[in-house]
Amino acid sequence: MQGRKLRVFGLATALVLVAALAVDLAASAGTKPAKTMRPAAKKAGYKIYFIPKTTTIPVFTQNGLGAKEAAKKLGDTVTYNGPTDVSGAKQVPFIDSAASQGYNAIVISTPDPAAVAPALKRAAQKGVKVVSYDADTTPDARTIFVAPTTNKGIGAFQVRWLASQIKYKGQFAILSATPTSGNQNTWIKFMKLELKKKIYKGMKLVKIAYGNDNPTDSAKQTQSLLQAYPKLKGIISPTTVGIQAAAQVLQQKGKCKTVALTGLGLPNDMRKYVKKGCAKKFGLWNEKNLGYLATYVAHNVVAKKLTGKIGQTFTAGRLGKFKVVVSDGNKPVVVLGPPLVFTPQNIDQYHF
Repeated sequence: MQGRKLRVFGLATALVLVAALAVDLAASAGTKPAKTMRPAAKKAGYKIYFIPKTTTIPVFTQNGLGAKEAAKKLGDTVTYNGPTDVSGAKQVPFIDSAASQGYNAIVISTPDPAAVAPALKRAAQKGVKVVSYDADTTPDARTIFVAPTTNKGIGAFQVRWLASQIKYKGQFAILSATPTSGNQNTWIKFMKLELKKKIYKGMKLVKIAYGNDNPTDSAKQTQSLLQAYPKLKGIISPTTVGIQAAAQVLQQKGKCKTVALTGLGLPNDMRKYVKKGCAKKFGLWNEKNLGYLATYVAHNVVAKKLTGKIGQTFTAGRLGKFKVVVSDGNKPVVVLGPPLVFTPQNIDQYHF
């Protein structure tokens, strides 16, 4: 009996030694005991191609920065690229490239809706979702338009900003971007509607000039306006390139005290002119936030959480909740919010 116990004990000891040796061998081979792993949370990882009117204008650079911030938050990838000239036709190769490379969405601001519509429709046929922002495409070429603010508001505010400076009297001109620019033309339409109010009966719109969103062309157009209309009291330029060029010309010509200037501009571009008295009031929206919001919309469209149905809501990260609406007769639209107004008193608070 005693011998049997010794044999059992010896066998057990041997088994323990074998198990220990196996662990030692595994350790020496660099292996580790298997652990129970939870599956990693999957991020959407959508690829979004962000196409501005041009990559050479600072306002669109801000859009791109906002888009990349949103993409990082969402786990997506944003490619920011576009033409160096403001041209719808020159945006087409970028649209085609996005479609051929398997991007999930295109976010686009275009100066020529008709020029890009066929390419956007081809991309959509390949499964690419299209979101327009800033300057809309034709409605049938996108799912949702992301507007910086209401078109009616943009038009009306610019007229009011100028009127308050020229005391509701005198000749004024508009210095726009391109003749085919959808957002500019829509804003001008609402400017004209605002001007029909009795309070503006002393003001006269004498000309709409086009600087093609080019600094040199915009400066030349401003000079031509000053020469053609010596009694000109004001200029509205609803383009960041135009208003900066106009301010430079007014300063050079010594006209800052006699010709009022307003419109849409970046505070960093306009700061020195504001401090010289060449632009007392103008506005814009936060361009970084606009790119940020447009990217959230694109993400939700690809994820099938937004279809363009009026009334749908979603949360855009740090910007909070938004709703899909009808705005100025256009639909479906997501509106960023009211414009910021810059004056000599507050311009140093803004840095973009």
